[in-house]
Amino acid sequence: MPKDGETRDGVALTNLDQPLFDDAGATKRDLVDYLDAVHEAIIPALRDRALSVIRIRPGQPAFMQKNLPKYTPDWVPRAAVWAEASHREVTYALGNDRRTLIWFANQRAVEYHAALALAASPLSPTHLILDLDPPEGDDTFGKAVQGALLVRQALADCGLDGAVKTSGSKGVHVFVPLDGKADPEEVAAATRAVAARAERLDPKLATTAFIREDRHGKVFLDATRSGGATVVAVYSPRIRPGLPVSFPVSWADLEGVTPADFTIRTVPAMVAKSDPWADLMPAPQALPADLVAEGHTIPIARVQAMHEGKRRAKARREAGEDA
Repeated sequence: MPKDGETRDGVALTNLDQPLFDDAGATKRDLVDYLDAVHEAIIPALRDRALSVIRIRPGQPAFMQKNLPKYTPDWVPRAAVWAEASHREVTYALGNDRRTLIWFANQRAVEYHAALALAASPLSPTHLILDLDPPEGDDTFGKAVQGALLVRQALADCGLDGAVKTSGSKGVHVFVPLDGKADPEEVAAATRAVAARAERLDPKLATTAFIREDRHGKVFLDATRSGGATVVAVYSPRIRPGLPVSFPVSWADLEGVTPADFTIRTVPAMVAKSDPWADLMPAPQALPADLVAEGHTIPIARVQAMHEGKRRAKARREAGEDA
C-alpha cells in the first residue's frame, strides 16, 4: 500500500487517506490502488483516444477536465485536437500507460471518458454506441436492461451484433465495433436508425424523445453518442455512492445483475485473469447501407430539440400575451 511521500511508477502520491467525496466509501488511496490493479484492462479502452476525466476536489463539485493543465508532467502522452465548438486547439491526455493513470488518480480523476475515435483517425469512429437511460423511479436499471434488449434485437434484424456494459450509473451502453470505413456522419445516422427501430419494437417501453418531458416514463434510447462526443470507458469508476464501475456483462447475464455488483472493491478480482470486455466484443462490422440511409432521414436530436424548445417558448410567450 502506498503511503504519503512515497512514489509509485515515479509518481509522487499525496493525501492518500483523504475521502474521495461524501458517500464514496473510499479514499484517494483506494482510487490509486484500483486503477493500478485494473490498468491492463482499462488501457485498451483508452489507448490513443483523447481522454476527458472528471475530477473531484475536497469540498468542491466535480468538474470535467479536457485540456491538460500546465503542470502536467512531460511524460504524459498527449494529442492536440481542434475543438470546433470553442474554435481552439485542446491538448488531451492519452491514457496509454500505467504511470499516466496513477498520475490522474493522484489528481483525483475518478471518471475516464474516451473519444469515439482514435486521435490519429478522428473521422473513423471505432464503435456505434447506444446509451440506454432509464426514467426515474423503481427498477430503473431493469428498465434500461429491457431497452438494451430491444437494441440488441434491432441490431440483429439488420445483421449486426454488439456488446453491452453497465454505465456505472443507472444505465446501460451497447457498443457495436465497426470496420473503420464509415465516417462520423454515417455512424451518427446509423445510430439514429437503430434507436428508431428499437423504439418501434416496443413504443410503450422505449422512446427516442430527446426532450425529457416528452419521454413519459419510458427508457430513453440516446443516439447522440457520435462525432465529438465521449463515453465513459469500460472499467471506469463513477462519482456515485460506493464508487460503482462501468462493467461488461454478457447478454445472457444482463437481466441478473445490478450496477452495485461492480465497484472498485469487486472489479479487480474480476479482471485479474482476463479482460471480459475484449472477450465479449464481436468482430468489427460494416454498417448496412439501408441503415445509414434510414438514419439520414431522421432529424438530429439535439438540433430538433433546440428548435422545438424555441417553438414552445414562443407559444408560452404568446399564450401569456393573450391571457
